[in-house]
Amino acid sequence: MFTHIFVGTNDVAQAQKFYDGVMTALGHAEGMMLPTGARVIYMSPNGVFAVGTPANGEPATFANGGTIGLAASGPAAVDAAHAAGLANGGTCDGAPGPRDAFPGSYGAYLRDPDGNKLCLWHMAAA
Repeated sequence: MFTHIFVGTNDVAQAQKFYDGVMTALGHAEGMMLPTGARVIYMSPNGVFAVGTPANGEPATFANGGTIGLAASGPAAVDAAHAAGLANGGTCDGAPGPRDAFPGSYGAYLRDPDGNKLCLWHMAAA
C-alpha cells in the first residue's frame, strides 16, 4: 500500500540518532545519510522510511493526530525500540504493554525529538 513514509525534522543529526536506535531495535539497518546531509533513509523490503528537513525550507512540524505504526517481531522488540527511542531523545506517549485494540496485540507509543508520533506494534498470529 505504501512506497515510503517521510517525516520532517529540524535537526537531522538528532533525528538519525533517534531513528537509528529505534530501527536497529526493530531489526533494521541504521539509516543512510543522503549526500546532501538533509535526509536519512531506512530501507526494507516493504518500503522506505525517511526523515529530513522539509523541501520547502520551512520548519518541520508534526501532524496533529498523525501516528506512524512500526511493526515489531514481538513484545521484546517493542520494549527495546521504546527504550532506545527514550535513550536517544524521544518521549514516552504510552508505555509498552498489551493493547485492547486486538487480542494478542502489544504496543508502545513514542514521540521523536520533533514530536512525530510512533506506534511500536506487535500483533500475535491468530
